[in-house]
Amino acid sequence: MPAPLVFRGQIVLPDSIVRGALVVRDGRIAERLDEAAAPPTGATIVDAGDGYLAPGFVDLHVHGGAGGDFMDGTDESFQLALKSHARHGTTRMAITTTVARHDQILATLALARKYRAAPEPNGARVMGAHFYGPYFRKEARGAHPGAEIRPPVEREYAQYLEYADDLVTATVAPELPGAKEFALACRQKGVRTNVGHSWATSAQMTEAVAWGVRHVDHLFCAMSDKSKLRQFQMYPMQGGVLEATLYYDELTTEVIADGKHLDAGLLQLALKIKGPDRLALVTDCSRALDMPDGRDYLIGPSDGGEPFTKHDGVGMLPDLSALASSVEGMDHMIRTFRQLTGRPLWEVMRMASLTPARIAGRDGELGSLERGKRADVVVLDRDLAVRRVFVDGAELQIRTT
Repeated sequence: MPAPLVFRGQIVLPDSIVRGALVVRDGRIAERLDEAAAPPTGATIVDAGDGYLAPGFVDLHVHGGAGGDFMDGTDESFQLALKSHARHGTTRMAITTTVARHDQILATLALARKYRAAPEPNGARVMGAHFYGPYFRKEARGAHPGAEIRPPVEREYAQYLEYADDLVTATVAPELPGAKEFALACRQKGVRTNVGHSWATSAQMTEAVAWGVRHVDHLFCAMSDKSKLRQFQMYPMQGGVLEATLYYDELTTEVIADGKHLDAGLLQLALKIKGPDRLALVTDCSRALDMPDGRDYLIGPSDGGEPFTKHDGVGMLPDLSALASSVEGMDHMIRTFRQLTGRPLWEVMRMASLTPARIAGRDGELGSLERGKRADVVVLDRDLAVRRVFVDGAELQIRTT
């Protein structure tokens, strides 16, 4: 029997931080030991010192990194992005598509299936894909390419749903014609459905909840609220996606906590209303992760993507008139959310691990350092910088800065 692997340090649990040790056998967490307990004979020791042992981060909404966008549809871009996010502590992710041509989306879904079955050895593991676009409302497209935005039609989405086993979630604007049929088709195939890039009313969101929608993409971003909807109906004022997300307990959601998209007040509001079990941290990160500031990049495929600029640590439209994606990894999101809200570290870590794992339906084996779960472990120093990353108990060869 192979010698066990033992991690020692401050262990970040879902509801506390305790000093002790984790014993890993066959890629799973076998037991947790008290600080004073002797490790098993012959064990390999990984000592975090005065740092932390955290569960591997789980990202539900991520587009690329290190120059590669998943929509490029190439092995090179997948490998660049997966390795870059591993350097920032993400061990599992739902690779996220963008608005693009039908053939480009299919190519990316095929690669998601490939890397789910045969992982990049030193990269984050692909849980599947987050189908995200082209079923957006044009006025809410944000930084996505506008030409390929379209409503869902069965002859097209039936081909996407051939990858249902490899889809983690699928996004649709519920006010579009065909949205209900798409959501119900996803539900029949076992694919979780999200609302995003939408100007739906609260009434339309109520219908979407009845269809089985259970998650809303990047809260406060690219969504309707009472102010936007007032241009269509002066009185009585009506709520939109924002208000419905905060109201419905059935709906989970996510925030981009890079310190650029949302200020401390909005992060605190989201957490107060939704709570840490229904609010996940996501990166929504573009190919500009770990790339130079002050340069131009593309959101989406290299053939047909939308230009943006990495400026002051965030993605922006070329004229600097609006935000256009995050350019940071999950470690940055954790540090920033904690700094801006003052919440306990274990709670913030839960929002980057166990909560997204639960939203993805994978919390039975991922998201926390509990007995029987996969040994996805991130070793962090006192300042929450990533030092070492393990997936299924095997160390990834990462380059940290």
